[in-house]
Amino acid sequence: MNRFVAAERALRTAAPHQLLDAVRRVLTDQYAADSVELFLADYGLTVLQPVSVLPHTLQPVSVHNSPAGRAFGAQEAFVEALAGDRVDKVRAHLPVTVRGDRLGVLTVVLPGGEHADGCLGELAEIAQVLGHEVVVAERDTDLYLQARRRDRLTLAAEMQWQLLPGRSCARPEYELGAQLEPAYAIFGDNFDWSATADRLSLYVTNGMGEGIEASLLTNLAINALRNARRAGLPLADQAALADQAVYAHYRGRCYLSVLMLDFDLATGRVRAVDAGSPRLLRLRRGVVERVDFDAQLPLGMFEETDYVAQEFGAEPGDRLVFVSDGVYGVASPGGEAYGDIALARAIQSTRLLPAADVPRAVLRELSGHRGRPVADDDALVVCLDWRGR
Repeated sequence: MNRFVAAERALRTAAPHQLLDAVRRVLTDQYAADSVELFLADYGLTVLQPVSVLPHTLQPVSVHNSPAGRAFGAQEAFVEALAGDRVDKVRAHLPVTVRGDRLGVLTVVLPGGEHADGCLGELAEIAQVLGHEVVVAERDTDLYLQARRRDRLTLAAEMQWQLLPGRSCARPEYELGAQLEPAYAIFGDNFDWSATADRLSLYVTNGMGEGIEASLLTNLAINALRNARRAGLPLADQAALADQAVYAHYRGRCYLSVLMLDFDLATGRVRAVDAGSPRLLRLRRGVVERVDFDAQLPLGMFEETDYVAQEFGAEPGDRLVFVSDGVYGVASPGGEAYGDIALARAIQSTRLLPAADVPRAVLRELSGHRGRPVADDDALVVCLDWRGR
């Protein structure tokens, strides 16, 4: 059995809460590692949180200005030499990512020189295997979800994060990235996506209300949409079924805005239902423009609303950015709304970033416009880079 197979087997057979112990043992035995640590990105995407604090207390590592953060952002291994009496050692930071969803970084100290060069590729693959096992293990242990918390989540935020598919994903046809703020106190905004061999479904939602009531409304609507989608219904019928489910429970007292899109991966044709306030801006050949649809009623506002899907085309190279009203409606201290012009500037200024980094960057610019760190309303940004086939 070669050493990579031994590492893979050790991870696949480890107890859910012992993945880090398992990878430590095998990297120490098979790769002569001195130390192994796993860091997971926190909910706000500001720091990498240590999963283990033994044998010494570890501090969170910045996503923005640290070697581990560099590996996380670039999604490439980053190796640094250790100074002092350990000049023959290096510290390798390896992205832990599952199908484009950035989970964190595996940091390994090992002998430098030819030894490090010879095993870096295998260590990068082991980090990917570890990522898959972490995702599976989260069904049976809270360890990794707890490690991601820099602060305490509100109950509403707990419900919203558990509802999400992830924060980023990648396929040959597209890359997706998304972020919610305030990350530890979000309550109504949400996003959802699902892909098959031929199609990508993407929903961006903006639920009314605050706190737990907004979270309950969003949970009902998202699960109704998923139920309809998994039944094979077309987009307009998905909206109608979810509309009925929300109205049956709230009788029009509460409703939810949603922008629903269904992408044909082969052709780039997109069917869309615009039922409320989320907006779509498109960056195409260096020009940012808003993509408008015929406005239709939010889900659950009235009984038995009919919805109609519209169509538009996505071209290879398009960047589509979706935002909730907690982004474009935010006022500056002087009362000026953020609006489409400021959004267009933010999209232009982040055009060289990968899709997974764009939402956080746009939200940082929004915070500067707002003039205070704490938002009054949920803010949601989703970025889709379309490559096509």
